[in-house]
Amino acid sequence: MDGNVIPVIVLPAFFATIAYVIKVVVDSRSRARLLQSNPPELVLSILTEDERRRRHSSLRWGIVLVCLAVGFLVVELMNWDHPSPGVVAVLLAATGIGNIASYFVCRNIDARDSAGRP
Repeated sequence: MDGNVIPVIVLPAFFATIAYVIKVVVDSRSRARLLQSNPPELVLSILTEDERRRRHSSLRWGIVLVCLAVGFLVVELMNWDHPSPGVVAVLLAATGIGNIASYFVCRNIDARDSAGRP
């Protein structure tokens, strides 16, 4: 491996890690302050909504990545060895299908959860 490639990979990963740690610390402090200053029912609703958003985000990325893997499988089965507009179109279509599928799945989950609430 070329010696110039390592800084191109390591430095962005290092700075991304630092940014993520800062985000986690700020989120944690803001939640602690929220718990100390607001009525419990408001805090509970805010934290419940935040948890729901996180679950939906994980579900969305899981569905998108599975669809993207299927897109790569199609590219491999078609024996397309070089980047071409067809390859890019298949991968973009797989990503779009994954986003649309995740939208419908999350919408169904929300409808089911809201129907179960009093």
